[in-house]
Amino acid sequence: MDAETQPEPTSGAGAGAGAGTEPDADAAAEPGAGVGAEPEADPRTPARPKPRRPLRRVLTALGLCPLLLVLAVLTAEGALRADYSGDPAPGTRSRDRDALWLGHAWVDGRKTEKDVEGLARRLRGTGVRDLYVHSGPLEDDGTLPDSAYPKARWLIGSLHRALPGVRVQAWLGDVLASEGPEGLRLERPATRAAVLASTRRILAAGFQGAHFDLEPLHSGDHDYLALLDDLRALTHAHHALLSVAAHQIDPLPGFHSFWGATTGHPKWWSQAYFGQVARRVDQIAVMSYDTMQPLPSLYGGYVAQQTSLALEATPDSTHLLMGLPFYHENRFGHWARAETVPAAVRGVRLGLSRTDAHRTRFGVALYVDFAATEADWRAYRQGWVG
Repeated sequence: MDAETQPEPTSGAGAGAGAGTEPDADAAAEPGAGVGAEPEADPRTPARPKPRRPLRRVLTALGLCPLLLVLAVLTAEGALRADYSGDPAPGTRSRDRDALWLGHAWVDGRKTEKDVEGLARRLRGTGVRDLYVHSGPLEDDGTLPDSAYPKARWLIGSLHRALPGVRVQAWLGDVLASEGPEGLRLERPATRAAVLASTRRILAAGFQGAHFDLEPLHSGDHDYLALLDDLRALTHAHHALLSVAAHQIDPLPGFHSFWGATTGHPKWWSQAYFGQVARRVDQIAVMSYDTMQPLPSLYGGYVAQQTSLALEATPDSTHLLMGLPFYHENRFGHWARAETVPAAVRGVRLGLSRTDAHRTRFGVALYVDFAATEADWRAYRQGWVG
């Protein structure tokens, strides 16, 4: 997949008007206007209207808040629907640089040679060139036991025989302690050092790259950037790739700050921070799903927007991938009826068409193999591979 303003204080004059107003000086000077006497009102003088009370102002403002929120949401959704309109430019299809996330069963002994042959048949003729094989998760201290990926060498060898040219990367992830007491703490140098040591071991096992998915990762996290700097030096020394799964980009400037203040979960990254991450890695895959969009057209427009934002922030030297939802859950933030592969593919092509139609280091990443249906694979082939 992240502040409320107080009502403006009422001035002292406004708060006191109509309650304790001093009598008119001329009226006080009239004969008979002594102590305790009421000054006679001039019938020609219109009565002063009583100013609105501060409480009434607050209640009025609160009553308008839901209406303003509804209007803002409708405006934003209308913009996404407009982003889904039009036709993709010719040539905005696969560059043979796509990726697929694979589950843990591929390295823990549950998969066999027959499964590799079936995967090879599935991927031939597609643009998939990188496989992110789940080989973790990391322990909360950054370590990774060899027992987490016992069949890695067998898998890598089998895949290379069945699919020459495909790169196999170790997918490593963990929950970060950014929103709770448990999880990986990147601010600790010892933890980052342990992550580096774990990466050395998976590269020694034969993986051609390390793919990191650490969540929830807040925008502006400098400890993550420091880890990426060290990881890139390590992977390049081993002639391997460094890739990451990335959060979505603010659909509106600063939206992650607003969402974080209201929900405690910022979710999005600023576009500037996305660019900082993209410049430190070889591949960056946007997790462009779990978007809270209720309709395919709105989801597709959102993906088009995210594709454009990511293209603007990613240097040409970094391989950018947009995630496709090859799964069908229904829960908060994700509706299977809306987040479909056809809508995502069309959104990717529209965003690519409008922003950088000739980008070569670009592709889509399919999440995830064990939840994919035949309809998902067919939509990917027809809509993106061509």
